[in-house]
Amino acid sequence: MNKRKPTHPGEILLEDIIKPLGLTITEAAKDLGVSRKTLSEIVNGKSPVTPDMAVRIGIATNTSAESWLNMQTKLDLWTAMQERPKNIIKFSISA
Repeated sequence: MNKRKPTHPGEILLEDIIKPLGLTITEAAKDLGVSRKTLSEIVNGKSPVTPDMAVRIGIATNTSAESWLNMQTKLDLWTAMQERPKNIIKFSISA
């Protein structure tokens, strides 16, 4: 597993798309059909990119929804691995 924390897809959306286009969060939220609060929480890394949001971003940016969900999944998995439970006993599989 990667030691470096993956970048939140909301940060990528903000830095690589919203800012270069000169859009405000309010304008981008309107274009995506979501509330300003929803988009703000995503670009600030406080909320995940959901499948619905991934579809919206994909359509708006002419990218795949899967790519946005994959970024979120990598971050979620990295986070879960950092908080790995200690009380797991491996299954013993016998032939």
